[in-house]
Amino acid sequence: MSSEIEKTKVLIIGSGPAGYTAAIYAARAGLNPVLYTGGQPGGQLTITTDVENYPGYPDGIMGPEMMEDFRKQAERFGTQVRYGMVTKVDFSSRPYTVTVDEQKEIIAETVIISTGASAKWLGIESEERLNGKGVSACAVCDGFFFRGQDVAIVGAGDTACEEASYLANICSKVYMLVRREEMRASQIMQKRVMNNPKIEILWNTETDEILGVDEVNGVRVYNNKTGEKRELKVSGFFVAIGHEPNTSIFKETIDMDENGYIKTIPGSTKTNIEGVFACGDAQDHIYRQAVTAAGTGCMAALDAERYLAAVELV
Repeated sequence: MSSEIEKTKVLIIGSGPAGYTAAIYAARAGLNPVLYTGGQPGGQLTITTDVENYPGYPDGIMGPEMMEDFRKQAERFGTQVRYGMVTKVDFSSRPYTVTVDEQKEIIAETVIISTGASAKWLGIESEERLNGKGVSACAVCDGFFFRGQDVAIVGAGDTACEEASYLANICSKVYMLVRREEMRASQIMQKRVMNNPKIEILWNTETDEILGVDEVNGVRVYNNKTGEKRELKVSGFFVAIGHEPNTSIFKETIDMDENGYIKTIPGSTKTNIEGVFACGDAQDHIYRQAVTAAGTGCMAALDAERYLAAVELV
């Protein structure tokens, strides 16, 4: 363990729209925040191509470029953006001790958690190779690019049903690939997709390979009961088998729901630990959009600023 110990008023764990927005607000408030980017600087948007639904970009913008803009804006006001992974936290007493890369310790008066969430994937080579080239884990984000086209979606829960219904509104046909003989979605959501003439549910069906070189042009699936294979001609392939919040290092100290999302007091970003705030997809399992993440990042910085003022640390 390094003997070097640094102190800061605001430590932000994780980048992405939530973390960078929190940094912008905290820096403009004169709090000199320190932000550690985590293992994926910029978050999920760095593996997204065109972003067309974020206000202020009338012609759209590439996800990585957008996150670079966020970072530059945070740094412009004095945020120290650092590359590194927070590996341990001690929230047992204030000020809090956070360990970066298992060696550097930082003492923080407040901590903003913006570690985000990661989409669960099928784990096949073609899925990774064509990610952002027709393969997506967010129908609301990317469905627009496939309007009037045929697409496929994998999943059997409420989110998969919601996204299939969303896609059916803008696409000509939606193949819904369900690997069992039944769904785990609620009955009302099941009825919604089953009664939609543009959605075709393929039961006991799994993905063998996503077809295409530079973009998706089909998917080969197989029936896990009969072994029969078939190819579907689609230009978009959506994975809706869930997300996993990147919150494992906090599980011993912060209240979470059964899926690992951090619980916050309604109407705020406050956690059960005084002076620790959570924003973005680490605590939002409903909306999961860049603009809502940025909004909660703003809230977290304001909550932290008010907290510091209340304890007379500013």
